[in-house]
Amino acid sequence: RGSRIGMESAAGGGLGSMRAVLAILQWWGFNVTVIIINKWIFQKLDFKFPLTVSCVHFICSSIGAYIAIHVLKAKPLIQVEPEDRWKRIFPMSFVFCMNIVLGNVSLRYIPVSFMQTIKSFTPATTVILQWLVWSKHFEWRIWASLVPIVGGILLTSMTELSFNIFGFCAAMIGCLATSTKTILAESLLHGYKFDSINTVYYMAPFATMILALPAMLLEGGGVIDWFYTHDSVFSSLIIILGSGVLAFCLNFSIFYVIHSTTAVTFNVAGNLKGCRCSLGLMADLPESDL
Repeated sequence: RGSRIGMESAAGGGLGSMRAVLAILQWWGFNVTVIIINKWIFQKLDFKFPLTVSCVHFICSSIGAYIAIHVLKAKPLIQVEPEDRWKRIFPMSFVFCMNIVLGNVSLRYIPVSFMQTIKSFTPATTVILQWLVWSKHFEWRIWASLVPIVGGILLTSMTELSFNIFGFCAAMIGCLATSTKTILAESLLHGYKFDSINTVYYMAPFATMILALPAMLLEGGGVIDWFYTHDSVFSSLIIILGSGVLAFCLNFSIFYVIHSTTAVTFNVAGNLKGCRCSLGLMADLPESDL
């Protein structure tokens, strides 16, 4: 009987590992696709409004999560008290907004490959934040593994031909936002038994609310001018809305990976994705700044 229980436990562990690997591969695919489309929107469509693009993404995520829960019945709605929404979900939504916006801002000023290199710093910021803020302890091997990561990023930054200080700072602050978002999401998903769809369902409307006013104030005039001066408005809007649909899939996959793994594992997998993205995109997109 004991051996049978052991075999069932091993089979369950193997299934969980396979699910985590498939979740990571799915996340990689959506992430690379969204980055390519965002770069295309900023560069080829001349739609240089990162706040507006991020707002469109969160609107599409809100609609997608609503359809998944209320229409398709993919998951039952988890009821959350209003106090917990503001205490637990709003901070994560705010940090998630900062992460998305800073990523889009950095894409305006630095190449995709350099942005992905800077994002490789995220595991380091995740470990440091969990140690400083959440008092989590790590083995010395983990600390030692951060040394080549930090050194490599510093060396790459000093030799990068397309270096832009504004884009570099946006990407670096984005690393902190990514780490904070991942830690908060891990706490919500594992501690409060949320699933990925319900997380997007509650997070995306908050994120839309946070971004809507700054997007209108800072970019509203530019967006109106773009409508009147751009040649192919309809086809361009289809591409922008398509990026929003893919962003919903990406947001879902992000929380699914965090639910299936841990914050540090998520960010280490992000580094592997970044290597793949950088190698693949250097040939696909011009490296000039916008």
